[in-house]
Amino acid sequence: MTTNEIKYVLLYCVGLNYTILFIWFGTFVFAHDWMYRTHGRWFKLSVETFDAIHYGGLSVFKIGIILLNLVPLVAFCLVR
Repeated sequence: MTTNEIKYVLLYCVGLNYTILFIWFGTFVFAHDWMYRTHGRWFKLSVETFDAIHYGGLSVFKIGIILLNLVPLVAFCLVR
């Protein structure tokens, strides 16, 4: 693979992962009660614990996107 191909793959991954992140966030904000009821069938969670788990998951996912996709993309752009 050339550096151009790697840049396009990383750019595609950033876009795809941020789309997933925004869908997760939108579902969490606009369908919170439905998500809580669905997960409440499987696990005994308070609303505060449920919110903390999702907030932590969103944070870890966003940091993963930045470290694994965005930083290498910026590095490839700066090297060229």
